[in-house]
Amino acid sequence: MAPKVLESATVSENPQSYENENVHAVYDEIASHFSSTRYKPWPIISAFMSSIATGWIGLDAGTGNGKYLPLPLDRPTDIFTIGLDRSFNLLKIARTAGESKQPREVIWGDVLGQGWRLGVFVSPLNHYTQTPAKSLAGFMQDYAISIATIHHLATHERRVKAIQRLLESVSPDHGRILIYVWAIEQDELSKRKVIEDDDIVSDGKGRDVVVPWVLSPQKSGGEHSAEPQIFSRYYHMFAKGELTGLVQDAANSLGIEMGTPHEGKKPFAPRRGVEIIQDGWERSNYYVELRLWELAVVE
Repeated sequence: MAPKVLESATVSENPQSYENENVHAVYDEIASHFSSTRYKPWPIISAFMSSIATGWIGLDAGTGNGKYLPLPLDRPTDIFTIGLDRSFNLLKIARTAGESKQPREVIWGDVLGQGWRLGVFVSPLNHYTQTPAKSLAGFMQDYAISIATIHHLATHERRVKAIQRLLESVSPDHGRILIYVWAIEQDELSKRKVIEDDDIVSDGKGRDVVVPWVLSPQKSGGEHSAEPQIFSRYYHMFAKGELTGLVQDAANSLGIEMGTPHEGKKPFAPRRGVEIIQDGWERSNYYVELRLWELAVVE
């Protein structure tokens, strides 16, 4: 059966209340069923986690059922990833994510806030004390991922703020970030269609849609005991270039340069920047990988 075009969403004047009803409440209801469908890590995300240096500490902002917390599978204790999510029921599953079922560190919180205090994420390998700027790096994570989370935020401003939080959460001189969001352009295996085949997205703006989740009831005596429940989740489906545009807006708001540390003149004042390592489209998602950098004053 060909996928149907998703219904458009109309966000209320209070985006926080809208998300509470159309995102957070839904995931708490479907947590167990949702988790059973989310078990295989995506290749680019697995490769990113495998490239993280031994001893680094990181954040999974919007961890869901925690399927990325055990990575990398070939050296699972070499790095330490802490999961943060708004769904308490998903966090209960994430608490023992992975085949080993060993306890994971998870935090109940919002990706727009800070579910931690300064100094709680300290990687011994990066705990500098020589200067105030270096000392600050020790209070931040070495890396952060946000997978399939930011597209649940109902306004442009809130999506920018979520990326600001990621930029603020990692070390300014070596922090790494990977972000994934759903795309308007769905692949041939997708059950969803965001726009009609003859529609063209020319404004660079994504589309607000409602994505249904069908929760089948438990079987009783071999037969379904009731009709399936359908829950509607809010998504902002991203247009091409929109995610990198959010990164630019977030960096500008924090006074962080976009580009490589070798671009521009020699610094006569400290410079902070963020470089896009890679970005693209994979299996109905847009992604971007970032690296932060910091340059001292040249004498």
